[in-house]
Amino acid sequence: MAVGTMPFPHMPPLEGVRLGSAMAGIKKPNRRDVVVFELPEASTVSGVFTRNAFCAAPVTVAKAHLQLAGKNGEVPRYWLINTGNANAGTGDAGHRDALTCCAALAQHARVNDAAVLPFSTGVIGEPMPMARLLDGIPVAFADLAADSQAWQHAAEGILTTDTRPKGASVTLTMGDSEVVINGIAKGSGMIKPNMATMLGFVVTDAGVEQALLDRLLRETVDRSFNCITVDSDTSTNDACMLAATGTGARIESEAHIEIFRNGLQRVMTELAQAIIRDGEGATKFVTLQVDQAHTRQEALDVAFTVAHSPLVKTALYASDANWGRILAAIGRAPVDEFDVKRVTVELGDVRLVENGGRAEGYTEEAGSRVMAEDEITIRISLGRGQENATVWTSDLSHDYVSINADYRS
Repeated sequence: MAVGTMPFPHMPPLEGVRLGSAMAGIKKPNRRDVVVFELPEASTVSGVFTRNAFCAAPVTVAKAHLQLAGKNGEVPRYWLINTGNANAGTGDAGHRDALTCCAALAQHARVNDAAVLPFSTGVIGEPMPMARLLDGIPVAFADLAADSQAWQHAAEGILTTDTRPKGASVTLTMGDSEVVINGIAKGSGMIKPNMATMLGFVVTDAGVEQALLDRLLRETVDRSFNCITVDSDTSTNDACMLAATGTGARIESEAHIEIFRNGLQRVMTELAQAIIRDGEGATKFVTLQVDQAHTRQEALDVAFTVAHSPLVKTALYASDANWGRILAAIGRAPVDEFDVKRVTVELGDVRLVENGGRAEGYTEEAGSRVMAEDEITIRISLGRGQENATVWTSDLSHDYVSINADYRS
């Protein structure tokens, strides 16, 4: 179940970038579950990772290899992703398995082990089926290609409970040149921001120096993947990677930086919203806009308090205009000196709350009309400042419970 249609976009080829996939049978037969990205030697690479204390072995190894590359000048030229097993909660054995996977791909690619960054997603706490994974790596490597189909196959190869592959692409004009940004992501459940809350892989042919790339990744993730939630659970395996190959235009002037930032934000936001649209059991795509807050963090706190409320989420699923649940969630958000008489709440084009209570002219019929829609916007004005934030979430359905109750079967 998912909200709306999301056809996989055309992905223009990027010089020096190839992707390959394989069906290794890690969890299920006859589905892509091993993916390899190949990047050119001139690339700059940046990443952000989960803050979960039980971060997975591949996260630990990827962070270490990325830091090592920064010290010795070696580019992390290969990203190795598997689905079906998270290699999290697996102790020292899991760490050794992640290193073994890197070494296996490095041998085929004829690079140092540290040039490979590993990523895994799937069931936590189970040993990695190494024989199958190691058999899949050479198949994925031999499958490397640069065309749009390779991008789509890679997007399919990183899915877990997702119902469809997720991709986004923009082409930007930089003077006489064009810059392309392609990205894929996976995520459907265990989605709650605390970095990126999923796996995301974005590549551009622009030339971007390391410090700027790091800054732009953090900025755009903060206003995309860190603004989504399905179930308030932060994964052990989250990572979002951004690579700039340098085969296209250099991003140096302030004007070009702004154009590039906007394009990157568009890709990140499209991927983040695609995750919510494909949230486990989702039937509604919900935008929570909070404005007139004292700080942006305050706006986020209010938005996430509403987005995480099981009562609000189940009302959304039932198309029940029980606006009192929204009001109660707003009221328990961590906001100091809350003046409820300044708060207004709107559901689509319908004013729900003003002056501390139900808005004059509100009718149950009008509220129910909006709640019956597949895409809903809830606007909350706090009346205490100039800051704002937007968060995207989904409803909570019977299917969400069924998917997660049956996840390992």
